[in-house]
Amino acid sequence: MSALLEVRDVSRVFGSGLNTTVALDRFSLTVDGDTPSFTAIAGESGSGKTTLARLLLGFIPPTSGEVLYRGQNLWHMARREWWTFRREVQAIFQDPFEVFNPFYRVDHLLTIPVSKFRLARSKAETREQIERALLAVGLRPEETLGRYPHQLSGGQRQRLTVARALLLQPRLIIADEPVSMVDASLRATILESLKKLHTDFGISFLYITHDLTTAYQICDQIIVLYRGSVAEVGDVDMVIKDPRHPYSKLLISSIPEPDVDTRWDDDQALPSRVEGLRGNGRGCLFADR
Repeated sequence: MSALLEVRDVSRVFGSGLNTTVALDRFSLTVDGDTPSFTAIAGESGSGKTTLARLLLGFIPPTSGEVLYRGQNLWHMARREWWTFRREVQAIFQDPFEVFNPFYRVDHLLTIPVSKFRLARSKAETREQIERALLAVGLRPEETLGRYPHQLSGGQRQRLTVARALLLQPRLIIADEPVSMVDASLRATILESLKKLHTDFGISFLYITHDLTTAYQICDQIIVLYRGSVAEVGDVDMVIKDPRHPYSKLLISSIPEPDVDTRWDDDQALPSRVEGLRGNGRGCLFADR
């Protein structure tokens, strides 16, 4: 088994001196380069999910530990290897409104990566690749191309970003809360598109989310983060149905049930005490709760 992307004992600390925040603490992960996987990184706000995504994409360096792409340290690679990494590891971000330049038609978002990575030899071939990518994510080229971003819905814009990633024929897509800013009625469509890319094109996914419901629907594995550390990891079906860590149990119990007669019991909420959460650095970070 060869690793496409590997995180080895990575920590990320923001700030300096006494005013520091440990966003990620000794985290490890391996994405297989041979067998496509669909893994959820789940946790509440502030658990380190987005910091992890930025580290994996090479946007920020780790404070300690290593991020390896095909066995090479991400921050010590030659230009050619870095260029290949940029094509094979793609991202889908949370906000579909900030990806687009409002002064350009949406075609610009799709033609630039094809041109930059020299994926087509002619305009006709470029057009063919773009139309194929749009159809793969459920968009009609004749209804999408030639428009400005404000002329499309949020769901259409998010699916366009998925099509842009698909154009580069990636091995891994890091999706950071890809449906959190999309209407509930469109979430299923976008999630279906992601799952289709995984099964039809053999693309691995790291699905970063606070929504355990969507993670359960489309993922195979799940890693639950709490304050930058791993609370629980395993098969998504086992973790959701039979969580072992009290933090995982708390997250799952917070999912509303589709039963109007079921009421949330405020007495079951666990108190949170911020001071002394990290204590002497030993033991479970969730212990004080």
